[in-house]
Amino acid sequence: MCSGAASRRPGTTILWGKTNVTKRTFWGFTIPSVFVMVVLMVVPLVTTVWLSLNQLLLRDIKSPKFIGLDNYREVLEDPEFWAAVRFTLLFVAVTVPVQMVLGLAIALLLDKVGRGRSIYLAGLLLPFIVTPVVGTLIYKDLFDRGGLVAWLWEVVTDDPFVITATNVKWLIIIQSIWHVMPFAMITFFAGLQSLPAERVEAAQIDGANFLRNLWHVILPHLRVLILFVALISIMDAYRVYDSVFVFAGDRFTEAHTLQVYTVEVAVDPQIGRVGKGNAIGVLNVLGIFVVLIPFLVVSYKDQIKERT
Repeated sequence: MCSGAASRRPGTTILWGKTNVTKRTFWGFTIPSVFVMVVLMVVPLVTTVWLSLNQLLLRDIKSPKFIGLDNYREVLEDPEFWAAVRFTLLFVAVTVPVQMVLGLAIALLLDKVGRGRSIYLAGLLLPFIVTPVVGTLIYKDLFDRGGLVAWLWEVVTDDPFVITATNVKWLIIIQSIWHVMPFAMITFFAGLQSLPAERVEAAQIDGANFLRNLWHVILPHLRVLILFVALISIMDAYRVYDSVFVFAGDRFTEAHTLQVYTVEVAVDPQIGRVGKGNAIGVLNVLGIFVVLIPFLVVSYKDQIKERT
C-alpha cells in the first residue's frame, strides 16, 4: 500500500516529467546538428569517394564511367603528385614549429609590456587580418623587379633578384609564417594572462632563471593551448592554397602543394579530370589524419588524466 502510494507521489511524477523534457530537449538540439553534419560532411565525403572511382571529365561531367581504383593507381604513379606531397610536408614541418616559437616569444614580450600594449597587438595582428590573396600580392611585389627587397638586393650584390624554382619555395614559406604567426601569438598571450603570478614569483625566489621558469612553469601552463595551436596550424598548413597559387601560379609547378595540385587536376580547362582530382582529395583526407594522429593521441591522454 505504502509502496503504491509512494510510486504515485506528485514528486515522482514531476521528476519523471523532467526526465522526459530533458530527453526531448536533448534530441531537439542534437538532431539538427547531426543533420547538418551529415549534409555538410558525410554526404560530400561519400560523393567524393564515389567520384574518385569513376572516370569523369569536366567537359563531360554527366557521363561518369566506373573504373574502380584506376584513378588512385594513376595518382600514386604520378611524379607531380609526389613532388606536391614532398613540398606540402616540408611546408608543414617548417611553418608550424617556426610560427609557434615566434608566436610564443612575442607573446612573452607582450606580457612584459605595460604601456602601448594595445598598439603593438594591433600592429602585429595586421598580417592575420589581411586576406591571404591580398597579403601574398603585397609580399610578392617586394621581390618583383622594382620592389623594395629586389632593389636592396641589387644595390648590395650588383645582381638583379630573380625568383627561381629553388627560392620560390622558401619565399612562400616565409610569407606563410608572417601571415599565420599572429594566431599563435594571440592564443599564447591569452593563455599567459591566466598564469598565476604567484607561481612565477615562487620560481624566481627558488632561484629559477628565465629558461627554467619557461620550461617548468610557463610551458606546462600552456600545454593545452600548445596542442590546440599545433592541431589548427597543421590542418591550415596542410591545406594551404591561396598564397601558393598566387605566388607560384603555373610558372613554378615545383612549388605546388597538394591543394593546388588537386585543383589543377580537377578543374583544368583543357583536361579537367574530376575523378582523378577526387581521388587526390581522398588521399589528402587520409594523409591529414595520419599527420594528426600523434597530436590527437596526446590530447586524448591529457583529457583522461584531467578526468582521473
